[in-house]
Amino acid sequence: MPDRGYSQPGTGAPVTADAVADPLAAYRLGTQPYYAPTGNEVALFEHAWRHRLPLLLKGPTGCGKTRFIEHMAWRLGQPLVTVACNEDLTAADLVGRYLLDAQGTVWQDGPLTQVVRHGGICYLDEVVEAHPDTTVVIHPLADARRVLPLDRKGELVHAHPDFQLVVSYNPGHQGRGKELKPSTRQRFVAFGFGYPAPETEAAIVAHESGVDPAVARQLVALAARTRTLQAQGLEEGASTRSLVHAGLLVAGGADLRDAVGMAVVSALSDDLEIEQALHALAEACLG
Repeated sequence: MPDRGYSQPGTGAPVTADAVADPLAAYRLGTQPYYAPTGNEVALFEHAWRHRLPLLLKGPTGCGKTRFIEHMAWRLGQPLVTVACNEDLTAADLVGRYLLDAQGTVWQDGPLTQVVRHGGICYLDEVVEAHPDTTVVIHPLADARRVLPLDRKGELVHAHPDFQLVVSYNPGHQGRGKELKPSTRQRFVAFGFGYPAPETEAAIVAHESGVDPAVARQLVALAARTRTLQAQGLEEGASTRSLVHAGLLVAGGADLRDAVGMAVVSALSDDLEIEQALHALAEACLG
């Protein structure tokens, strides 16, 4: 978790005037994140923000969900606190806990509580990776109550007017038992993300990596072919993120085939037969 710009309890570090005025200053994006819209997602997000509706984004790995949230936080002038969810994430990790310091036992807010108090966007990335008993803590925030009970502290925190909850997940994980409980899902408005259209995806890859546009188009053509292999044993096709990684390697001087081998083929599977099929696809697409 990044430095929040203010001292933790008991550290003895000075609290600056800026940190007191804006406790989430460190979470504000200073520059505009590059994002290429693929549809009406910007307008849809703004509608949800206007009513502070909790929002669920669903789509495959590396298709741009996180970058979209960063762009919208910048666009709306809001701090963005991101929590990468995993199976070891506890409710205390989100809301806070009592800690010991030189003065005794003190309460420290978790990332969710900080945003609820001060306003901004709290983004729970890959929320299905968290245990359902953990995600239940967001229920009273994601309905008309907009409150966060801190049971251990005996406090009920009413959400700041600018607080919004956003979560994301990859629907492809549902086949492995990773899905949201209906009682959680139905608290959110939602829309889905897919990979961008080829021309848009090529422009993204070229912009983000600095690779030549012609090479970006080759990478996108390869990715499209890998995505057809999901019905043939490949868990997921190449993501836009993987293509950017390949582009960065090429822009830095790596051979195109070596870059694709590292960022796409070897990264997608450990199965020898699938790797061989991916290498054949790469040869066909790269010429």
